[in-house]
Amino acid sequence: MNTSASVSTSGTSTSIRATVAVAFTILSWGAAFPFIRLGLQGLSPMQLAAARFATAAVLVVGWLIYRRPKRPSLRDSMLFALCGLLGIASYNALLNTAELTVAPGAAAFIMSTSPIFTAILAMVFLREKFNRLGWLGSLFSFAGIGLIACGQPGGLAPGSGATLILLAALASSAYFVLLRRLIPAYGPLASTAYTLLAGALLLSPWLPGATSALAAPSASAATLGAVLVLGVFPAALGYATWTIVLGHFGAARATNFLYLVPATATALSMYLTVERPGLTTIAGGLMTIAGVAFVAWRGRP
Repeated sequence: MNTSASVSTSGTSTSIRATVAVAFTILSWGAAFPFIRLGLQGLSPMQLAAARFATAAVLVVGWLIYRRPKRPSLRDSMLFALCGLLGIASYNALLNTAELTVAPGAAAFIMSTSPIFTAILAMVFLREKFNRLGWLGSLFSFAGIGLIACGQPGGLAPGSGATLILLAALASSAYFVLLRRLIPAYGPLASTAYTLLAGALLLSPWLPGATSALAAPSASAATLGAVLVLGVFPAALGYATWTIVLGHFGAARATNFLYLVPATATALSMYLTVERPGLTTIAGGLMTIAGVAFVAWRGRP
């Protein structure tokens, strides 16, 4: 038996699996932005969030029953509930509301600042390092957001769509910082499953309204399709494939792939919603991504 050939074949198979996981994750997370826009044509922002994560919860519960991961303690259950409040309920309420006025591509570019907020929060609460170059990259990135906001209704005025997305990015970052403390004890998949389930429960008060709206004779197939796509792909399967990416490439290299999400979201929104980004969105988006990339590269000693 040729052991070296077997190892080589196994390594190639693992690399292909990881590459497919990268492509699936980027495509599904990029698709979330235009499909949110489509879902909002028939549902309110909170109804869309509730229907989306009720769909995801069905898959999550099935996975939990099948895999039977370690159950969280009472204290950790409260932390998972807080993760669900920040990373699922608040994040989606803010992002969905913002996309009533902000184009999907622009929303994706603004959301790409989430790693900067995560780094700043980690510096404050986890005592991680963040140097002057990190602050410089952050300022450049936020200047890009200001340029994007110039092309969106309300600009950066309080309560505008752009500011709501910044708050969504902050909520998502707080969720990631909290989750770091839970992953060593429960693993990434179980931690994500418990968070998604907590978020779905917190959004459940809006589920009856969403169900009624989707069951109404006037409900469109496009709205129902958007809910199913959002619940199955970005919410459930996207996180699962992202875990594969993290395991193969490591967190530092894997994060670099996320720079492709805004471009994917913009391309898909041009096809699905017929919305084309303006020059300010493109220029601001490039500045934002460049700033985030610089922070990841030189922002920490």
